[in-house]
Amino acid sequence: MKRDLHLLSASQAVDGICAGQFSSEELTEACLARIEETDKTIRAWAYLDPAEALASARMMDLIRRSGRATGPLHGVPIGLKDIIDTVDMPTQRGSAIFAGRQPEADACIVERLREAGAVILGKTKTTELAFVHPTDTTNPHDPSRTPGGSSSGSAAAVAAHQVPLAIGTQTNGSVIRPASFCGIYGFKPTRGVISRRGVLQTSASLDQVGGFARTLEDVALLSDVIGSYDPNDPLSFARPRPQMACGARAEVPVQPDIAWFDLPFNSRLDEDAREGLDAVISQLGGRVERFAPAPQMTDLVAVQAIIHEYEINLHLASVFENHWDRISQTLQPVIERARKISPAQYEDALEVKRSCEASFAKHFTDFDAILAPSATGEAPLLTTNSTGDPVFCTLWTLAGLPTISLPLLVGENNLPVGVQLIGGLEEDDRLLRTAAWMQTKLAGNAKTTEN
Repeated sequence: MKRDLHLLSASQAVDGICAGQFSSEELTEACLARIEETDKTIRAWAYLDPAEALASARMMDLIRRSGRATGPLHGVPIGLKDIIDTVDMPTQRGSAIFAGRQPEADACIVERLREAGAVILGKTKTTELAFVHPTDTTNPHDPSRTPGGSSSGSAAAVAAHQVPLAIGTQTNGSVIRPASFCGIYGFKPTRGVISRRGVLQTSASLDQVGGFARTLEDVALLSDVIGSYDPNDPLSFARPRPQMACGARAEVPVQPDIAWFDLPFNSRLDEDAREGLDAVISQLGGRVERFAPAPQMTDLVAVQAIIHEYEINLHLASVFENHWDRISQTLQPVIERARKISPAQYEDALEVKRSCEASFAKHFTDFDAILAPSATGEAPLLTTNSTGDPVFCTLWTLAGLPTISLPLLVGENNLPVGVQLIGGLEEDDRLLRTAAWMQTKLAGNAKTTEN
């Protein structure tokens, strides 16, 4: 069994460690062995310190054996996207510009993970400055394909059973899309649930933190651990947070009502993904109501781009000015375009964003969730030099809504295709409850069909 410890979910690992069935050190050794076995091809990690990880694991074992308090992630290895500051590891942001950069303090979410007893294994690779230029990480299901971005290494590491959990971030589609391509769970809670202090700022208005796992329960547990109020993050809110793990375990009081929008860019869906989503809607037995979109929804993709590009150019202006020759030719045209966005255009986009948020807030009085694609289909080939189209995440990220990708479908090349559910602001527990119901409903229908 101990040779297979890397296959355990985080919840199983915590239970086993706290029951004394195996140690955190043994689990960490198993994860490190799995990385050694697989990462020459996957290349998920930007930084690893096995000795420090094992020392941390041994400390968690000592704490347990001494009878002291244990945390909700006690002894569980985790990977951090390499834009999240750690005082004991470099944070290099996917760019040679920041090679060897050593932060002076932990990010808020790292403080929360340490308090919960997690073993921080290392830093997972990200695209350049968490934006458009791909890293060299490959998809564990097919090394000729992308794992998605910008949280490339985090999604790949979890999918490859290198770690049970990893942290990512999303400014457009950087949690949901990689989760879809890698066939795992990706969850981005409501904007403001998780602090962004100590995380590379590319868009103060849009940057959000999320997580990856191989079970619904695990992404809920992780989000509970890292969610907290932080007065140093202007979007963090000082009020109670949804209880994610409780939501994932809860039974629905009545069968949920779910909405599907026939958006203009639904034409970007691959045919196999479209067929799979149609089958999901059919199997949900009339719980899904289809809607034509409001006309203004068509323009929200451009609104997100204006805000994102204007703000990354604003926040990282000195980086671009002082290191222009070290910026990729993929990113340079984006920054040149951003420099042409006027303050008036930016303010107009922010106003549309606020209107969008208000519109969706009203929508969730009638529906428990919105059903949508997580991505256009299977992961693209690496030769496209793309981490995939984020368009099916854009609206929900713009509005700050909680979203989850469920690994429910398989495309024509036998590669994963995720299904996305979107919930109301600060109704993350309700969203996870609906996700659990939907999984059970679809599994039951599949068994009925097979019989």
